[in-house]
Amino acid sequence: MALPSQPAPHAAAPLPGGGYGRALGLLASLFFMWGFITVINNTLLPHLRSVFDLNYTQTTLIESVWFIAYFFASIPSAKLIERIGYQKSLVIGLLVMAAGAAGMTLAASIPSYGVTLVMLFVIASGITLLQVAANPYVAVIGPPATASSRLNLVQAMNSAGTMLAPLFGAYLILGRSKGGTAQGDVVLTQAERLADAQSVILPYVLVAIVLVVLAFVIARFPLPAMGTATSRVAKADRKNHSLWKHRNLVFGIPAIFIYLIAEIGVANLFVNFVSQPDIASLTHEQAGRYLTFLWGGMMVGRFAGSAIMQKIPAETVLAAFSVGAFVVMLVAVFTTGPVAMWALISVGLFHSIMFPTIFTLGIRGLGPLTEEGSGLLIMAIAGGALVVVQGWLADRYGLQTSFLLTAVCELYILFYALWGAKPTNALPDPEPVAAA
Repeated sequence: MALPSQPAPHAAAPLPGGGYGRALGLLASLFFMWGFITVINNTLLPHLRSVFDLNYTQTTLIESVWFIAYFFASIPSAKLIERIGYQKSLVIGLLVMAAGAAGMTLAASIPSYGVTLVMLFVIASGITLLQVAANPYVAVIGPPATASSRLNLVQAMNSAGTMLAPLFGAYLILGRSKGGTAQGDVVLTQAERLADAQSVILPYVLVAIVLVVLAFVIARFPLPAMGTATSRVAKADRKNHSLWKHRNLVFGIPAIFIYLIAEIGVANLFVNFVSQPDIASLTHEQAGRYLTFLWGGMMVGRFAGSAIMQKIPAETVLAAFSVGAFVVMLVAVFTTGPVAMWALISVGLFHSIMFPTIFTLGIRGLGPLTEEGSGLLIMAIAGGALVVVQGWLADRYGLQTSFLLTAVCELYILFYALWGAKPTNALPDPEPVAAA
């Protein structure tokens, strides 16, 4: 990654009994879990569409509520981290997610569309806290020049979670429900709706148990403290620093926002898209299994991107992947049959490196403003809430045509990679994290 000339960072002392590899490995498990839980929504949404008889706008509104949580929870999360520290915040985030997962069993028992929305908001708030803490932590735990490579590596574990979640959801949610095993859209009786709603209980009980166990492990693990170079500057000195003088952050915030519209739109509408008669004519359960290939492409792309960015600047790789994403989205819109289906699947490969790369380019050169900049970038994940716009387009102009919105999003990412990511007024790079 091309960086302005800065003083060489101080070497970080290794952690006892395994160095930073153990800490990164444990953090990777967090990335795995929030990826897993987020993508359960991709099988949950077509399921809820059948249970509550929703149109595309109402279905994507469920996901909008999920991402609105990022907007409302990001700043409180940053303040909580500042008050109690990163490690305790990670534990609280996991417990909040566990509480939301347990609440989903209540929503399924009633069943209630409103309670479902509330519990998804709770789960997403816990994930927001994890995101605000873990992303900047990984970015500064080693040399700044390899921050994008390092974050892509742990984000590959996030993709591993997203790859396995569709199989989990297809088997335990769609495969155990009348709406999930029927061909195409099906009108359910009241008794079938109730039975389908209750198929959600077991998956979320299992998720809640795993989250509580992981919270216990995190609480007892000796994580190193964040480096002082990323700490908030004193109030007296703060007036001499402005986040808005850093072009890479100013354009990086909308880049994250717009990228999330693209990623979430593809993932959430994938099952409905490939189930159409002129695409693949699959049941929702079968389509949920193909969703694994979409997220598997993201995992492969992140592992590959991590290696590529050791030799090629991150912004160059980002530009190439955005062009690839734009091309395959046009193929998905203007063709039919297996070609359209596999074009949509392949966009996962091109989307793979976008979030972690935009994030690390966005905080590049922020120095002591890194924590504040990270919070704003995480808040921009709320862009996923605008997937409801694609739902509106799908209702009015057709599901396939609605993916033109995704293609337009890829063009902004290309602009950011070519120009917006170039840093201005760069401050000294943060030191790698020192051992606790």
